[in-house]
Amino acid sequence: MSARKLIALAACVAAVSALPWMVRAAPAAALLGPGVISTGLQETTAAFAPDGDTVYFLRSDLSEKDDTIVYAQRRDGRWSTPQVATFSGRWHDSEPTFSPDGRRLYFVSNRPLRPGGAPLVAEVAGHRFAGTNLWYVERQADGRWSAPVHVEGALNDGAQIYNPSVAANGDIYFSAHRVDSGKAYQIYVARRTAHGYAAPERVALGDLAHNRMDPAIDPRQRFLLFAGDEGDALGRADIYIAFRQPDGRWGRPEHLGGEVNSEALENAPTLGRRFGELYVSSNRQPAVAFPKPRDDARSLQQRLSGPLNGSRNLWRVDIAGVLRAHGIAP
Repeated sequence: MSARKLIALAACVAAVSALPWMVRAAPAAALLGPGVISTGLQETTAAFAPDGDTVYFLRSDLSEKDDTIVYAQRRDGRWSTPQVATFSGRWHDSEPTFSPDGRRLYFVSNRPLRPGGAPLVAEVAGHRFAGTNLWYVERQADGRWSAPVHVEGALNDGAQIYNPSVAANGDIYFSAHRVDSGKAYQIYVARRTAHGYAAPERVALGDLAHNRMDPAIDPRQRFLLFAGDEGDALGRADIYIAFRQPDGRWGRPEHLGGEVNSEALENAPTLGRRFGELYVSSNRQPAVAFPKPRDDARSLQQRLSGPLNGSRNLWRVDIAGVLRAHGIAP
């Protein structure tokens, strides 16, 4: 979620009325790869390969003007130093996500649609910024990634597509501001057909006054996670879950409790490879009590440049109990 989207989110927050029932999640949040993956920079959008030991994610500066997709591998329980993905490093690339079978890695980018062309630019209310279209790379027989492939279809209209998430049948969920979004961002689905992708359909989740972004779809489309504020968020944005109803419609979004959300910003939820494993981006940090133990130059530098300095990091939480309570099994 960019700074521009955060401004839009803040402008669209509705007044809090009666708080709905809060879904309870297991109270265990763990920082992913502290000091290696989660650092004093911005890290969001964890995408795990099928082996569970390779993770692609977004790393950027604090203003998110320089987004790059990097990856790390876990060996003997330790994460390697992140490296820039072979297909990234030149353009404004962000928000990676694997297809459930791991054969494709989707991402959004401002790269030109044709070699030698100009990078994509989007404009809102006179403000110009890096545009985004959906691309993917495909795993080759030798294990390397293919050259990036542009996804054709109406889902890329407007150069503003964010946080793709792919179901097992190929349907792609994403967030965007389109003609039927109202004043906020909404979640859409582009259904896979024999002839490519159908025109996006807005996912009906309630009042269009609420921003809804960063979808994470269950591969079997039984539930949908997203970031936003349904009127009861603890911070600027929290993580919500909606369950598919017997009639095929989506139920009312429910606020996730436990340690999924905090008074800080939570966004970019992604599902891990284990049942109930959820990764979220958050800029939560410990409270500072005064008087504090006196810092020297070394301790001050170490603390202020570390993962919990207010930058966004990747956190692992568990929602298996929530899923089971709603009849969802592995």
